Amino acid sequence: MEEKLELVVHIHKDAAMGVYTTKTLMDKLKDKDNKIKSYVEEIHKKYEEYVEKSKSILLDHDIHPEEDGMVSKMMASMGISKEVKDDNSDSAISDLLIQGISMGVIEMEKKLKSYSDECDKEYIKLAKDFMKFQEKTIDELKKYL
Repeated sequence: MEEKLELVVHIHKDAAMGVYTTKTLMDKLKDKDNKIKSYVEEIHKKYEEYVEKSKSILLDHDIHPEEDGMVSKMMASMGISKEVKDDNSDSAISDLLIQGISMGVIEMEKKLKSYSDECDKEYIKLAKDFMKFQEKTIDELKKYL
């Protein structure tokens, strides 16, 4: 695979995991009375947009994006289930999301530093937009703490 697309591959994997985890969280909160539920839905939709954008770019280059494996998804699902079971308060849910999204921001910063010389400006802009979305999401989630 071309190095210039590594950044887009990372965006796709991270956004796809965001879609999976927010969907899992929404399912766990379905019958609960949490104020944060509508914001989790917004986050989910935004992650879906980034999945579609990155997938489109990759398919244009004849690359069929892969998502994280079943083990990663199972671990994430088990972690979410445990956390919601232990404490499903908006504060706890917000904290859980902030932790996960923060890891994504850190990884994106690393990838941007690693691939900024090889990537097209369009891909760097997409990565920076994705990172800004994640940072803004973290700031919004802090309101629920």
